[in-house]
Amino acid sequence: MRIFVTGANGWIGSAVVRELIAGGHRVIGLARSEAGAAAVAAQGAEVLRGTLCDLPVLREGVSRADGVIHTAFDFDLTRFGECCAEDANAIRAMGDMVRGSDRPLIATAGFALGLDRPATEEDRAPPVSEAFPRATEATIDALADSGVRAATMRVAPLVHGDGEGHTFIPIFVGIARQHGVSAYVAGTRNIWSAVHRADAARAYRLTLETGVTERRYHAVAEENVPFREFAEAIGNRLGLPVVGKPAEEAQAHFGPAATFAGLHMPASSARTRAVLGWVPAEGNVAGSVAAYCDRLGKGR
Repeated sequence: MRIFVTGANGWIGSAVVRELIAGGHRVIGLARSEAGAAAVAAQGAEVLRGTLCDLPVLREGVSRADGVIHTAFDFDLTRFGECCAEDANAIRAMGDMVRGSDRPLIATAGFALGLDRPATEEDRAPPVSEAFPRATEATIDALADSGVRAATMRVAPLVHGDGEGHTFIPIFVGIARQHGVSAYVAGTRNIWSAVHRADAARAYRLTLETGVTERRYHAVAEENVPFREFAEAIGNRLGLPVVGKPAEEAQAHFGPAATFAGLHMPASSARTRAVLGWVPAEGNVAGSVAAYCDRLGKGR
């Protein structure tokens, strides 16, 4: 198959491109910069230059492909609502292009579902609101309800692996180095989950190859990672104190990342493992945190 991959030089997308090509597929990779385009080409993919706001470019990429894997997302915490709107517009544009065909569209989302138990693939995302602005799943569900072969891949918040492209790991390592302490929100036992990006990439490929039979998939290897233990892994590796910050101090300490620091996001991937025959095989998040911190060195 020929697959159009957005975010093809990103942390998840580059792993997806590598996995697809190794699996015998051809890839058209969206890249917004010259450096990104060079990285995509180096993996053996065809390059299409553009951003998520370039809807004509997105339509062109889809028109030349047998399916779409959407991994791009502008994760700018200072304008998160705008980023969510751009993501939804991009999905709608690509969805309109595959409408009336059997070509699949798989879009990437997260686990901020507001549940007090591990999320399953049967759980729907909350309605889009100011408190929950990300509309990825709502947009995909609307497309699927209208007959488009569309699905959401929910990816664990701690997507880790070798290299520098992590999302949350560098954010919270950076905050710890800035303040000289690695913190968590005191009085909470909020749980996150984790997955190695190579394992996540394999989940995308298997979803594509098994026909996108489900509405939602979970790329989750470690289902129960307490945020406090994540903070402790950072602090211990950097040689910094680990402290619990009262909720009223979280905004001042974590800045735009404060909302995420307090989120409870446990997740199960039992259905995904059963449907895809997916078995995570890579290392754990603690090892990736240690490797990332070691590259930066001790202290602030």
